[in-house]
Amino acid sequence: MSGQEKVGDASASTAPPFLVAGIGASAGGLEAISGLLRPIPGDAPLALIVVQHLARDQPSILPELLAHTASLTVVSARDRCAIQPAHVYVIPPDRRMTVTDGHLRLRPKGPGPGSEGTVDTLFRSLAAQYKERAVGVVLSGSAQDGATGIREIKAAGGLTLAQTPEQAGVDGMPRAAIGTGMVEVVLPVEEIAAELVRLAQHPFFARKEDGGPETVPESLHMQQAFKLLRRTSGIDFSNYKLPTLKRRISKRMALHHLSTLADYVALLSRDAAELELLQGDLLIHVTSFFREPDSYRALSELVFPRLLEHASRDVPVRIWIPGCSTGEEVYSIAITALEVLGDRTEAATLQIFGTDVSDRAVERARAGVYGAGITADVSSDRLRRFFSRFDGGYRINKEVRERCVFARQDVTRDPPFSRLDLVVCRNLLIYLDQAAQRKVLGVFHYALKANGLLMLGGSETTGSRADLFTLFAKKFQLYRKKLDGAAVEAAALPSLARTQTPQRMASTPSDRIPAPADLQTDANRVLLDRYAPPAVVVGEDLRIIRSRGSTSPFLELPSGEVTTDLMKMIRPELSYPLRTLLREARAHGRASAKQRVRFTVEGRRRTVDLNVMPLRPRGERHFLIVFEDAGPSKADKAVSERPGRGSELTALQQELTDTRAQLQSIIDDLGAANEELQSANEEILSSNEELQSTNEELDTAKEELQSTNEELATLNEELRSRNEELAGANSDLSNLLASVQIPIVMVTRDLRIRRITPAAERVLNIIPSDIGRPIGHLKPNLVCPDLESLIAETIDTVSIREREVEGTDGRTFALQIRPYQT
Repeated sequence: MSGQEKVGDASASTAPPFLVAGIGASAGGLEAISGLLRPIPGDAPLALIVVQHLARDQPSILPELLAHTASLTVVSARDRCAIQPAHVYVIPPDRRMTVTDGHLRLRPKGPGPGSEGTVDTLFRSLAAQYKERAVGVVLSGSAQDGATGIREIKAAGGLTLAQTPEQAGVDGMPRAAIGTGMVEVVLPVEEIAAELVRLAQHPFFARKEDGGPETVPESLHMQQAFKLLRRTSGIDFSNYKLPTLKRRISKRMALHHLSTLADYVALLSRDAAELELLQGDLLIHVTSFFREPDSYRALSELVFPRLLEHASRDVPVRIWIPGCSTGEEVYSIAITALEVLGDRTEAATLQIFGTDVSDRAVERARAGVYGAGITADVSSDRLRRFFSRFDGGYRINKEVRERCVFARQDVTRDPPFSRLDLVVCRNLLIYLDQAAQRKVLGVFHYALKANGLLMLGGSETTGSRADLFTLFAKKFQLYRKKLDGAAVEAAALPSLARTQTPQRMASTPSDRIPAPADLQTDANRVLLDRYAPPAVVVGEDLRIIRSRGSTSPFLELPSGEVTTDLMKMIRPELSYPLRTLLREARAHGRASAKQRVRFTVEGRRRTVDLNVMPLRPRGERHFLIVFEDAGPSKADKAVSERPGRGSELTALQQELTDTRAQLQSIIDDLGAANEELQSANEEILSSNEELQSTNEELDTAKEELQSTNEELATLNEELRSRNEELAGANSDLSNLLASVQIPIVMVTRDLRIRRITPAAERVLNIIPSDIGRPIGHLKPNLVCPDLESLIAETIDTVSIREREVEGTDGRTFALQIRPYQT
């Protein structure tokens, strides 16, 4: 699924009335799995499927090891084995394991490393088969296996848990899973076991029927929950199908040990964090690159060749993906289009808009950074061409990213894009109720060009609005906009439904100011209403804020979307002079006027004096635009009194003169604008050169830092190796000296004691605290007054000195002084 509001789908009819948990682990996983199984009672309504990364060519004794620990029945998984509660199924070596129709399915891994992790493979199948009764548990292990599958289980409404990284022997897998933001429970393995047992016994998971839980009635409490969500997120969940919402809310209740909806609504009202988590559950953003490959094959073979055939820089191809989630589908469509364009990518303008109601999802889509798990869905050729390695994952290349625009938008409420060639909305409508589906299909019809195409998901149709679309390719759920289709009602367009009613262009009794008690004020109001010329007040954005008098000869409501934009409502002949006056008033801050501007209303030629006056109420700049009917001039009257071709010629000459004046003014404005643009372009070029130079310097510095880092790493390895060698040599020397039964004393060049043997302590009366002291300061149990001079001669001559000496106890010793060469 990729989409804007993922609120779950119906549970599979084959789902058993017990939880089925996938346990994923790798390095250090044996201890974690054993700790998880040990507390679970033997009759728990729970089936556990254990997947661990095992050596391909080595037999596994994991089932036997776990059987000694667990109270549950532990068996080695077999192909087509039926899944039963109170059982633990352990994957055999060199196999991938999935579940289908309540049975385990095993298949060989194949040669070399697989494109998808073993844990991800199991989790994906659990999500598809068991929906909200699927459980994903990620324990100790390296790499990121399980992170992608956790997202799938969360999307299906299942439970997601992970071991506390600090407790894990290897924290790579738990941290990767937690980093997806899809893990609901992070606990030590013993507490995970208790949580699984408690959840397995909760009424929501233990119910036999597939209907909505009785603990979530359609009541005032549900409406209160919707109000709380709408207040914090701005999303109206009442447009979505109630059963899916009830299941998601029931799961949150189970996690909080609550049995009634009233208690859960009370929790929502006081806990903002839980409100955000519930919103995340109702808006699961799960998608993947090139999901449902047949759809992309249809785009590359049927749609894009037709759309991109005549694409150019001046005629962009515009595509909209509402409910884009974290952007994988948008980038997949962009990649497919670029592949179809081939070597014409620089010659065509491709605009792809991705929208979603979640700000967090939109931010991730804009970043364009994804984990290493995308290798399961993206071919190696596409990875090389359209991605670059980044922080252990992949980042979308600039060639793709610059063609994609992401924005927050609620397709049921916000204004749509327009003039689109293609809308791709897969697996979104199925979560909306009938009324919302009709509205959204109307929005798509409005947004598409003539003969524009709409692609829906495999379970979606345009049945509720068949009057707007005709089937283009049934197999791929492709529809074409009907040229003669029924007009889209204004109420169906979110932009119209939410637009504030504009100010009336003409005064009506309901608009008039209530009569004040003051007679002078009342008289002024009557005079203004009767004798003042028509006028409007506009803001800085030229939208009409207030009007007075009958402005209908000068303004008209355009067809299509209701607007208060002055420049869209003004008569065409008045557009340019009024724009010029507004520009002058804005630039100089004073009133500007133009006399006798001609225009046509219902076939009659009229003349008006235009006056624009800047206003600054409360510091905000506004403009008062006054329309004064000028009436015919003397020249016009003279012309009208002289019938015939001469009068027509005079009128045409006057019109030509006015047109020339307007054209000259336009030329002057264009020249000024050209100079400004040229100056701006030069500044941009200069800034671009500076940025490019800075970027090159940063790249060079980065390369130098990388080189230095590599050198430091190499040096660190060498020092570590040398340190290990020195530690070994020191240990050898210490052990050797400790085992020698000969009194030995080592001294430095300045005759300070450096090391002694245990025998020296006994015979010579030297203790360990004497190390570092000059040997001349000591009195060993020897009669040798010239000991220091003998040592000095040995050092100078690098030769051996031997002598017999007597001890203080009368014994005779052979004294040898040997040089210590480094």
